[in-house]
Amino acid sequence: MVGIIIASHGEFANGLLQSGAMIFGEQENVKAVTLQPSEGPDDVKAKMEQAIAAFDNQDQVLFLVDLWGGTPFNQANSLIEAHKESWAIVAGMNLAMLIEAYASRLSMDTAHEIAAQIIGTAKEAVKVKPEQLEPATTDTAAAGPSTTGRPGQFEYVLARIDSRLLHGQVATAWTKNTLPTRIIVVSDAVAKDELRKKLIQQAAPSGVKAHVVPIDKMIELAKDDQHFGGQRALLLFENPQDVLRAVEGGVPLETINVGSMAHSLGKVQPNKVLAFDQDDIDTFKELKAFGVNFDVRKVPSDSKGNMDEILRRAQVELDKQK
Repeated sequence: MVGIIIASHGEFANGLLQSGAMIFGEQENVKAVTLQPSEGPDDVKAKMEQAIAAFDNQDQVLFLVDLWGGTPFNQANSLIEAHKESWAIVAGMNLAMLIEAYASRLSMDTAHEIAAQIIGTAKEAVKVKPEQLEPATTDTAAAGPSTTGRPGQFEYVLARIDSRLLHGQVATAWTKNTLPTRIIVVSDAVAKDELRKKLIQQAAPSGVKAHVVPIDKMIELAKDDQHFGGQRALLLFENPQDVLRAVEGGVPLETINVGSMAHSLGKVQPNKVLAFDQDDIDTFKELKAFGVNFDVRKVPSDSKGNMDEILRRAQVELDKQK
């Protein structure tokens, strides 16, 4: 798990640590570092080094500091010089940023990922009343304000099988149709591929956070009823086998949108966008036995296809090949 250091002038960091625990619960591998009036830069640096030494994983460290260019920032910056590939600093910390960092640690394994993830939430938390004092902006979040940290579980607004995962149709049509706050790619293979993970995170539409998690981690997150209340999740799977593992593990999916399944050697293609082998057909039958319904559409404006008929045609074509 990524270690987090909260650093500030005065007691701000301790107060933020306490507030975060009230909302998200006590956290391991998190330390507050304060600069007191009687202390200097070397004191702060020594405290940071002592905090890092106490972390379970010292390879991944995220610094949250109060001011860019202040003493806590400068000392953190001197420490990451030897760890630029794995450590990160985010300045301008607020409570929303800290809560988002806690939530992101559940599905992200690197400080760089979390640092990129939490900036949007921190900015969204800065608001003013009366509302007319807000500066004009065209970069409003499509899914509304962040709701990280509320007690409760995910609301699943869409679960989709798509061999292309997060691409234009998902980032535009389906996101606008379902208004998720998080897009979660559920795949053991993609979770191990740093390049694909980075590309998926970069492809997320404005205001929506993208994550890549292994199937077992998604099962764990689905059972968490303390931290994801108000979060609207759009799940993306590469194939029906991964969906079946998730459903068997307890991810409560009632309907699966079947959008795209790429053709490969040994598969038949009963329509333009879906290709099946025998394992695919058998897996869909198992999902149906679990009570899962199927919504066969590429985009929301398409007419729904008949999955039973599509599977029947696929089975006929496979039988002909034998």
